[in-house]
Amino acid sequence: MKFIQSYQTAFFPHTRLLTGILLFLWGMTAFHTVQASASDTGSVHSDELSFATLNGLVSEARTGEAIWGANIILEGTSLGTSSNSAGFYTLTRIPEGTYTVVISFIGFRDMRREISVSAGETLRLDAELTESGVELDDVTLTSEFFDLEQRQSVGVTTVSTQLIRDTPAVLQADVFRSIQLLPGITSASDFSSGLYIRGGTPDQTLILLDNTTVYNPTHFFGFFSTFNPDAIRDVRVFKGGFPAEYGGRIGSVVDIYNKDGNRRQRSGTASVGLLSSRASFEGPFEGGSYMFALRRSTLEPLLWALRGSVDNIPRSFYFVDANAKINYDLGQRDRLSLSFYTGLDDVVFPASDDLLLNLFYGNITGSLTWRRILSGSTFGTLTFTGSRYFNEPRFEFGGTVFERKNTVNDFSVKADIEWTPDGNHTVKSGLWAGTLLFTLQDRFDGNVTQSPDLTSDYFTFYIQDRWRFAPRWTFLGGARASYFTSGNFFRAEPRAQLEYRPTEQLRLQTAAGRYHQFKSLITNEAFSGFDVWLLTDEGVAPAYGDQFMLGAKWNPNSTWSFELEGFYRSMRQLFEFDPRIPDTAGLEYSELFRFGEGFAYGVEVLAQRNRGKLTGFVGYTWGTTRRKFPEFNDNNFFPPKFDRIHDLSVVANYRLSTRWMSTVVFGYATGQTYTEPLGRTQINNPFGSEPDNPIIVGRVNASRLPAYHRLDVGFTRYGRFFDLGDSELQLQIINLYSRRNVWFYQFDFDENPVQRVTVQMLPILPSVTYTVNF
Repeated sequence: MKFIQSYQTAFFPHTRLLTGILLFLWGMTAFHTVQASASDTGSVHSDELSFATLNGLVSEARTGEAIWGANIILEGTSLGTSSNSAGFYTLTRIPEGTYTVVISFIGFRDMRREISVSAGETLRLDAELTESGVELDDVTLTSEFFDLEQRQSVGVTTVSTQLIRDTPAVLQADVFRSIQLLPGITSASDFSSGLYIRGGTPDQTLILLDNTTVYNPTHFFGFFSTFNPDAIRDVRVFKGGFPAEYGGRIGSVVDIYNKDGNRRQRSGTASVGLLSSRASFEGPFEGGSYMFALRRSTLEPLLWALRGSVDNIPRSFYFVDANAKINYDLGQRDRLSLSFYTGLDDVVFPASDDLLLNLFYGNITGSLTWRRILSGSTFGTLTFTGSRYFNEPRFEFGGTVFERKNTVNDFSVKADIEWTPDGNHTVKSGLWAGTLLFTLQDRFDGNVTQSPDLTSDYFTFYIQDRWRFAPRWTFLGGARASYFTSGNFFRAEPRAQLEYRPTEQLRLQTAAGRYHQFKSLITNEAFSGFDVWLLTDEGVAPAYGDQFMLGAKWNPNSTWSFELEGFYRSMRQLFEFDPRIPDTAGLEYSELFRFGEGFAYGVEVLAQRNRGKLTGFVGYTWGTTRRKFPEFNDNNFFPPKFDRIHDLSVVANYRLSTRWMSTVVFGYATGQTYTEPLGRTQINNPFGSEPDNPIIVGRVNASRLPAYHRLDVGFTRYGRFFDLGDSELQLQIINLYSRRNVWFYQFDFDENPVQRVTVQMLPILPSVTYTVNF
């Protein structure tokens, strides 16, 4: 009940704002629809009457799920396009005549259809693509690690659900663990699923689920992500240089979409693992489809067995998350989608006789989306979103209680228009407006020590145009403008990408842009239970940075693909709590912070084999990142803990037979940085008291842990579970040769000389998962 009341308190004072925005967008959409309808019935420019238009939806034949990034071309011409996130495509300015349409997507059989079009005609052609069959006697077997058709833009990779399922993982398959295998993306440790992308911290990455911001993307203190792989349809990663349609972060974007639900038949999955179990159900109903997925930890039996024989076992320790999505077609032009996610962690942990920890945190998101084909060349989307992050840790030590309450409530409405006036231009424009409510309250022994409470309305507008100005040249230019009422900040962000294709197999690309961030996360990579989100306000300006990228993509044939990218990015006006402040009571919000800067640069290489019994990829990154804060480290730049000079990932799948597949994952990385204590010195006190013994340390993060490396192997057996459905048995060994990588060093300063204790990461671990698809 407390949660519902806080939700109402956060939302209702701002309903007038959102209602006004809604009415404005509704009116604009209705006006555009009337205009588009008039165009479809003949009120068009005479020049347009000389050409035809082709549009439609691309989906999977087996499930009816929309396919994002399918290629649509007219064979023998230079006319072509690709489908958007809803599976919609449009191809305009087609001269009158007869053509062969080829619609393709990696992992699916091409669809070829002969069409005849007349001048002024708009032809609807929907496509249902069939998955490619596995043929072990030749090389037609394909891999969907990173979908080639969807990653052609600079800095973009689409991670397939196949990679997420097949990669050996600690206790269970994980979306973020799979993303960490990409070049340019590093992990902090075996215990962290946080994404450190191109020298940035996890909060510099925008996480979207069905167009809704997710503020808490981890479970189990950050051990793995909140995204259930059974519920996910698409995962697209923008490592940098992302276009104007995305914003709010200075680093990168992870754009995730839930499954729409099987439109052909009822189906489901059930999976049992060592850490958690999960189940999902999906199917059709008249005019639409549904999907529901549930996952819960299954640690209670283990904790019960250990209780009594092992000290300090948690009294309660569980996490749960649920995904749901409903789609309904209002007609051939309109589709409504309702998406929902909730996840939380609840831990009661007696750390000692005098210390009791109670951690309760999670995220709730929801979105309602209306997609409409406004005309033969125009596609519109209207989305309402809501996201709530809550974190309420409580510590009780010797009768003294410390409590914290940090919440973020984010409610918004978003409208996007995609317009393809001809074969050379694709224009996208949109408005995103909403209300952000931020609360941080600390209580010590019942007394409030700090309680900033901020509210900000925000408005964002963007426009971009993908312009093919010559047969081998494409330019994507755009701009984004954002306004936050908290602090009265207005920021503009130009973006640009340029691509040259000297041959059909080779793409040369570059990108540049400016990015701003109005939120910051205070976190510890070892423990996410105290994550705190902060917001800009008067005296706390938003962070900003510039990005520059240069790359090449070469696909010599359908078996091999190669990528090379270099990047440089700056980070300015970084804001975080000032650790030098001993007591925050009575201070203004702006007085709690320190402000810094940083930069990162590097080179990434990716080689992928896409066909044959042996498929996989090799990714390598050489990179550097630095930070600087005033009156710290003599005002010099220093490497943050997650700085890694070299990072190598190797993933290989080998199809042993129609029933067995093996997977190998190897990772190597330079050791993380740390500050080395050099010893103690003694300062005699002239007044006769005990002498001081200050610790002498080296330069900040000038030392490094030993290099990290680990080998994981897995075997998957495909079979049948009686006559109920297909099954998969995964047998995996994590850290095959039991490399005891160093997590961090602890130092005992009471000893002379100072004693160093090594805290290690995971030993060799077996993992078993059994999944039934019915």
